[in-house]
Amino acid sequence: MIGTLVAESLRPGAVVELGLTLRRLQRVAVTDVAAGQPSVWTLVDFTCADTDAEAFARQLAAGLNPGPWYTDFATGETKYVVFAGRVFAYRRGDRVSYTEAAAYARSVGVPETQLDWPS
Repeated sequence: MIGTLVAESLRPGAVVELGLTLRRLQRVAVTDVAAGQPSVWTLVDFTCADTDAEAFARQLAAGLNPGPWYTDFATGETKYVVFAGRVFAYRRGDRVSYTEAAAYARSVGVPETQLDWPS
């Protein structure tokens, strides 16, 4: 699987215990942040075995801060969009499921400009 995690989205004490491989680490200034989000983020681009995708999604759902934070990643066939306490997993390219995940994101305060995860 391949994905991106915003380090600031993890709540204090969160632990992810999988064999992630770091692809890139970068700091970016974000202009359209939601209330409570910092204006500078640390992006962690990673890969991991596809077989760990569901376990990774569960760990993230338990470890993300509530509100306007999510992590997205994909295996060869499945797209995952993970929020605190909620996981959307759907076949890549499924516009109906994308729309459901995006509606949920809006409901927890994710700005429209941040609904840019690739399908």
